[in-house]
Amino acid sequence: DPPDARAPAPAGRGRPAGHPAPARTPRPLPPSRATGLAIPYFSLKAPVVGLGLDPGHHLATPPVDDPKLVGWYQSGPSPGESGTAVAVGHRDTRTGAAVFANLGMLKPGRLVEARRADGRTAVYTVDAVRKYDKASFPDQEVYGPRNRPELRLITCGGKFDRKKGYESNVVVFAHLTAVRGPGRTA
Repeated sequence: DPPDARAPAPAGRGRPAGHPAPARTPRPLPPSRATGLAIPYFSLKAPVVGLGLDPGHHLATPPVDDPKLVGWYQSGPSPGESGTAVAVGHRDTRTGAAVFANLGMLKPGRLVEARRADGRTAVYTVDAVRKYDKASFPDQEVYGPRNRPELRLITCGGKFDRKKGYESNVVVFAHLTAVRGPGRTA
């Protein structure tokens, strides 16, 4: 893939002629619940359902009987709000591939679009995709507070055991790079 033209040049080097200056990070948005999530690279468009914590204080998952839903942690930031927003989806179910089946193949520079109830879309750019063993999941690295609007997409990964489930989680790290919709342009 070609490098993202908005990425800043490495320290100590000038920008080659013809390359635009890095885009400014948009200002954080006020709260407005998530209504949909899109990953254009995969032609994925999915509705969003609000999620909370389960009785063990772990993030709940979307209903297994609707594998095309994405869950948004509703006690955290909404799309484009400052802080670390979290969305989860199933990799697969007994009926086949689910909404985040290809999440581990996402690459830095790709876009994730989160639609909001107010009609705006928060556009995030992927920074990294990592896999973590569930037994040593780095909560602070994934969920910890940030000073800018960031997004984490999470699904299962690694080997599957019929009794224990998947051994790992795939986590996409992204940050807000644009806002589209009423009163804003990309």
